[in-house]
Amino acid sequence: MSKKKAEEWAKHWIESMARTAGAEIRTETEPDAPAAKFTDCVGENNEIADDGRFTLRYDVHAYLARNRQTEGIRAIRDTLKAKGFEIQGYRSDPTMNPVNLVDAKHPNDHQFVSVEDLNDELILLTVSTPCLLPPGAKQQQF
Repeated sequence: MSKKKAEEWAKHWIESMARTAGAEIRTETEPDAPAAKFTDCVGENNEIADDGRFTLRYDVHAYLARNRQTEGIRAIRDTLKAKGFEIQGYRSDPTMNPVNLVDAKHPNDHQFVSVEDLNDELILLTVSTPCLLPPGAKQQQF
């Protein structure tokens, strides 16, 4: 998958999760914290390939009032579970920080998603890809 396609895919996931929660994606730009962060893939023995493979982490803040965060994050959890994701962590506990969170990973595609509350008006939506090889690239062997 190309970096452009990976970013489009991640943005689509973020938008879908925001709709599920009833949240509004924050549109103000943050130049020091771009939504898409590409990194090199690191192998089992800490090797880094020169074939263009990459991972993507896509983070977005969304507006969701504190009194709706529990319900919204629970709705995301339920939707992810229905789509075949394994829920790796879930919490709704007012004595903890963050109060609400869900972490999930797809067992076949290996993408990871995470949602947590940040404060009384914002939640953080995150999508991470597994290692992806761009189209036409020849995979380097180690």
